[in-house]
Amino acid sequence: MKIFKNKSFFLKSIFLHIFLSIIAIGISWNLFEPSAYNFMMKNFITNKSGDPNIALIVIDDKSIEYQRWPWPRENYGKIFEYLNNYTKAKLIGYDAILVTLDKENPNSDKYFFDTIAKISNLVVGFSPQQHAYENEADKKYDEIFKNKFATNIKLTFTPFDYGRYQSISKFPMPYFNAVKMAGSVNISQNHDGYLTYMDQLVSVNGTYYPSLGLKMYLALNNTNDLTVYSDKIVVDKTGLTINTISTTKGIQSLLKYYKLADSSYSHNKYSAIDIIKSLELIKQGKKPIVDPAEFNGKIVFVGANAKAAALALEDAVPTPMQQKHPGVDIQATNLDNILNNEFIKQTGFLFDLTILITITLMTFILISKFSYFVSLCLIILLAGIYTLFSFICYKNGLAVNIITPIIIQLLTTIFGYSYRFLQEGKNKEKIKQAMGKYLSQDIMKNVVQNIDDIKLGGKRANVTVLFADIRGFTSMSEKMTAEEVSVILNEYFTEIEPIITKYNGVINKFIGDAVMAIFGEPIQDINHPQNAVKCAYEMLKTVDRLQDKWLFEGKPKIEIGIGINTGEAFVGNIGSEKRLEYTVIGDTVNLASRIESYNKVYRTNFLISSSTYSYVSSIADVIKISEVQIRGKAKKMDIYEVLRLSQND
Repeated sequence: MKIFKNKSFFLKSIFLHIFLSIIAIGISWNLFEPSAYNFMMKNFITNKSGDPNIALIVIDDKSIEYQRWPWPRENYGKIFEYLNNYTKAKLIGYDAILVTLDKENPNSDKYFFDTIAKISNLVVGFSPQQHAYENEADKKYDEIFKNKFATNIKLTFTPFDYGRYQSISKFPMPYFNAVKMAGSVNISQNHDGYLTYMDQLVSVNGTYYPSLGLKMYLALNNTNDLTVYSDKIVVDKTGLTINTISTTKGIQSLLKYYKLADSSYSHNKYSAIDIIKSLELIKQGKKPIVDPAEFNGKIVFVGANAKAAALALEDAVPTPMQQKHPGVDIQATNLDNILNNEFIKQTGFLFDLTILITITLMTFILISKFSYFVSLCLIILLAGIYTLFSFICYKNGLAVNIITPIIIQLLTTIFGYSYRFLQEGKNKEKIKQAMGKYLSQDIMKNVVQNIDDIKLGGKRANVTVLFADIRGFTSMSEKMTAEEVSVILNEYFTEIEPIITKYNGVINKFIGDAVMAIFGEPIQDINHPQNAVKCAYEMLKTVDRLQDKWLFEGKPKIEIGIGINTGEAFVGNIGSEKRLEYTVIGDTVNLASRIESYNKVYRTNFLISSSTYSYVSSIADVIKISEVQIRGKAKKMDIYEVLRLSQND
């Protein structure tokens, strides 16, 4: 099938397909791909537990049951005292944002601030804010925060600063003075509410700050230098590369989650109250609940996530792993990804476009080269192969679009089959038109309408048969070339064909210079005798007009003779099972042909049988020619010469 034959129609279809594909891609990326990513992350990427060298100390429901919320800051101080004085923790991350003083318990605050001031390997969290600073004093805080905590970041490109964050959560000055390193604990959920990206760098008033996890990695490697490219972050000292994308929320990377080890946590988790009790027991010289040696050489995150307390203490968001994933475990997961270089790489625009174009073209080719059933099976197989390819990519840490290519393939399949159906319809119509030049259009329509019931046989019907023959055609042919004869015949047939069609007649065949036409079948017409006579009369008038034209052109004068008979005949398909012809046969047909031949005998142009005359006597002026001996008939019969029509339409 030449599917690209009609260029205009093809191009219009392609443009419409591209337009709808763009819409489908936009919808799919926003509605379906996030869910597909979550499914693949949970079932195909998450293949191991979190790093055992990362531990979590969490203010959980157990802690709140022991001591009601809100906690005095001295409890936090005890956790950090335990870690700093009795463990050999490699690094501590504090997933919390402290913005106020406890005015009711100043001694509690002092103990907390004094404790963390002694810790050199502590990185605390801060939060960028979307609202601007309220006054000039607050604006100065932005500068002093930058001077103390900013990272040396070299930009190799000029990212568009979306201006999303315009301020920083303000630390109380005793806390500000006590801490030595800070990283952003900001996490941004997708439009569907799930957290799949980590904000590795956030821009606040033009200054970029690293995430808590990235800042902790820099602290572990005693460096503060980063180089940022359009698609990655590189730690200069270690060569660590983090694949990133730039969004309105900052410079983000895809998180790779780990299996959940302890209910909601993918890293080893300890209850904060057990740590506090252990500190008290150690000071009493007793065996602690949690041996400090368990944290030796480990990275420890401290955070809160208690469902039983006030809602502000439940720090959990939806992730591909669970609906309520603790924020402290998410921060630990980010550092785990960085430490073990386990990043999910997201495909770029060119890769995605190449996949879409490839699948689209392959689908079009399958539709154009194979039958409907075979092409559909191959299209389904292609979709299956791509799905398997997607699984393999995810297994190897490459996040590809899964749903979008399948949707585009489905859209392409619909368009391809629709285009093919329309194109085949056009081709069939062309075939019908072409065959209509060999068969009557009405016979062609009858065949098409009964395409599933074509067989030998037919019916008997009352019809009117018209024969028209050119006078002296043989002698004319001897004096002219074949090309000259064909020109006259073609012009003659071209003129009379629409006349026959006009009166509901059907040209059954051309017999050399003669024409045989049927009225009454297959076009149902109760006035077929009258219409046949009117048709013949108009044919004669047309030939008179052509004679003047041919005489002017120096061509020979031709005349025609017409014979018409009405009666019962067999109408239908004759021949063999492989070769059929729709025609009319019987004595009625033979008689019409013989009546036409009597035009030569009586030097007339238009003769009809008595059976036809019985139908048209009211509209035709005739001369009766009596007792004519018709070959093949035992008895003589009357025929009539039609002179004119009294009521010609």
